[in-house]
Amino acid sequence: MSDQLKIKISIADRVYPLTIKAHQEEGLRIAAKKIEAMIKQFEQSYAVRDKQDVLAMCALQFAAQTEQKSLDTNNDVQLAEDKLRALNDLLQNHLTT
Repeated sequence: MSDQLKIKISIADRVYPLTIKAHQEEGLRIAAKKIEAMIKQFEQSYAVRDKQDVLAMCALQFAAQTEQKSLDTNNDVQLAEDKLRALNDLLQNHLTT
């Protein structure tokens, strides 16, 4: 039995037929809705009418969000590692005295 679905996603007044795995459908539909909402927001806020410009702005915003999450995660991991090293040093000092 095939796990493939054929769906159509509409973005910026264009329909894109896709063949996807069934478990991907919800995520793709949510992503398409987010893109459409962002398009409307950019068109209203900046009076941008050229869909290519709006899509470029959407792509930049999504990429920036992804990169910022990556940076934040790396910073959180580094902070946790620093705290663990400090705790380990305290334990080592306590055990050796």
